[in-house]
Amino acid sequence: MIIRSAQFIKSSTSLEQCPSPEKPEFGFVGRSNVGKSSLINMLTSRPRLAKTSGQPGRTRTINHFYINESWFLVDLPGYGYAKVPVTLKDRWIKSVEKYILNRDNLVTLFVLIDSRLNPQKSDLEFMEFLGINHIPFVRVFTKSDKLSKDALKKAIVLYNNKMLTNWDSLPVTFITSSVKRTGRNEILKYISNLLTSFQMVSDIGRNF
Repeated sequence: MIIRSAQFIKSSTSLEQCPSPEKPEFGFVGRSNVGKSSLINMLTSRPRLAKTSGQPGRTRTINHFYINESWFLVDLPGYGYAKVPVTLKDRWIKSVEKYILNRDNLVTLFVLIDSRLNPQKSDLEFMEFLGINHIPFVRVFTKSDKLSKDALKKAIVLYNNKMLTNWDSLPVTFITSSVKRTGRNEILKYISNLLTSFQMVSDIGRNF
């Protein structure tokens, strides 16, 4: 897939404020400071499309970016250790949960995981929540450039073994580095294939 255009559309604090659910959407979510904005900028080749910050919890709204005038990339608020008031954090969680469970045009979620860290409880619990609610998702391990090849391999194996204690199989997985642009082509190809399937299903629905 070639990204020809990428435009910020709006920020929403609730599902009701989001754009009309007419175009397919792909959500990106993860713990605070996982490198989500950097990954979005790398995928779109727009260095300043999503605001990056060293301060955890920067993303506080549901942000829609219109890609190739055909689909939305959705930047969702992070979860985890962001140093914000509990009431605000709870509001993020509720808004994201409502979006995930009720957004009919959400094709899949990209769950970002910091490859440098041992399996985090917040990540594991979030993916279990998605599985219980039958929400399609994939794993995206970020910051792979921060580890040697052997250390990265061991980290992925550790994560897989941890998940397989509760899961029968593992989700589709991508290894990325925003610095080296690792994983960009693979993710965009995956999105392209899902867009084709989404369009086919939509066409069938219109014929009935």
